[in-house]
Amino acid sequence: MAVVDSNLSFVCIDVGAFGRESDSNVFKQCPFGKKLYANQLNIPEPKCLPNTDDSPQPYVFVADEAFALHKNLLRPYPGHGLTNTRRIFNYRLSRARRTVECAFGVLSNKWRVLHTPLLVEPDFADDIIKACCILHNFVRKRDGYNFEDMDTSYLVDGLSNRGPGVRSQGIEVRDSYAEYFMGPGSVPFQYNKI
Repeated sequence: MAVVDSNLSFVCIDVGAFGRESDSNVFKQCPFGKKLYANQLNIPEPKCLPNTDDSPQPYVFVADEAFALHKNLLRPYPGHGLTNTRRIFNYRLSRARRTVECAFGVLSNKWRVLHTPLLVEPDFADDIIKACCILHNFVRKRDGYNFEDMDTSYLVDGLSNRGPGVRSQGIEVRDSYAEYFMGPGSVPFQYNKI
């Protein structure tokens, strides 16, 4: 699991879970997930989105359908037969998630050891992955950021409920962002993708 910034650098990683565990369960148990769900991440206060001056929205992390909806964690609308507003939201969220997907692609292409099975003990494999992430960040900072890395999309996809209060807050935030993407936050090309 990882949190990635807009420069494809890893801000937070959790390494070591494997096997039968779902992404949602791994996230709930990792330190970052626990702090997010307990509102202990010191996330900035909500602010108005660009081109708006009312209804401040919370800062959010973007995720795929494997993660629980939360006021600070957006996931796509599920299902088929979605309205245009929901399809556009899912498209825009998918575009934002590409940053994380690209970071993993750049990481694995830079450190080719990640293209093959690691024939070492699990704890040592964890250390190799952590070292690759640290080196990845170092090289990105040292060499500058090449945004051509983002021309190729490396796909990663996948939520569970954390209680009615938290889920309903997440639904409200997601709906607010969806409406924003149809109004002041719209971009011309989004309508070609639905």
